[in-house]
Amino acid sequence: MLITLLGTGTSSGVPLIGCSCEVCRSVDFRDKRLRTSVHIAVDGRNFIVDTGPDFRQQVLRLNLQQLDAVLFTHEHKDHTAGLDEVRAYNFRSGQDMPIYGRPTVLAQLQREFAYIFADHKYPGTPHVQVNEIRNEPFDVLGVRIVPIEVMHHKLPVYGFRIGDFTYLTDLNYISDVELEKVYGTKILVVDALQRQTHISHFTLDQAVALAQRVNADRTYFVHISHKLGLHREVEKELPDNIRLGYDGLQLTV
Repeated sequence: MLITLLGTGTSSGVPLIGCSCEVCRSVDFRDKRLRTSVHIAVDGRNFIVDTGPDFRQQVLRLNLQQLDAVLFTHEHKDHTAGLDEVRAYNFRSGQDMPIYGRPTVLAQLQREFAYIFADHKYPGTPHVQVNEIRNEPFDVLGVRIVPIEVMHHKLPVYGFRIGDFTYLTDLNYISDVELEKVYGTKILVVDALQRQTHISHFTLDQAVALAQRVNADRTYFVHISHKLGLHREVEKELPDNIRLGYDGLQLTV
């Protein structure tokens, strides 16, 4: 399995208009973060988790020629706003794009992208195949995917485990029952927004605590705000098997 972190930032990531903090002024490419998303290549299939506002830029940068399905973690715009761009893959494949999400996510997409779901579609409009998922394992083109329900303040969000890889974004709570699904993971990717307490995201310390509890071979932090600090400085504080993610980082498991 090949995993590419397409984006590791947030809507309060970098660069911020008018911000003059050291992160926003940094010339280190690792401090330049698009909205959080991940590409997973497994068994000849290509999946993307979340299509944020930077989706087009991310897949162009990756030169992703084939996309087989999109999984959605939740309905916030920084994870859904780029859905329109799947039309390019419709043109290439001649097929509808399978999208997977919990019922509330799919309902939100149908409201925000009503033209995609209209009975009488405008020519060139994206075509999608809607698939509802619940908190139970499901199969996408022969690949088994295990949802992991976490809480983003009061909003349920799905993380996903595929084989020995687990992806958890936008959370500040995970129950012991759901955490059982994560144990044994070799690579864990998890939310670590900032140092200060936040209503709906893990802080750096909370993310480290979760990573140490899971004890994956390698853990990478994403959904990073400019408030967290410079990549090179934060990395010095982390245990050896825990690192900050950065856009374009490729991992194999």
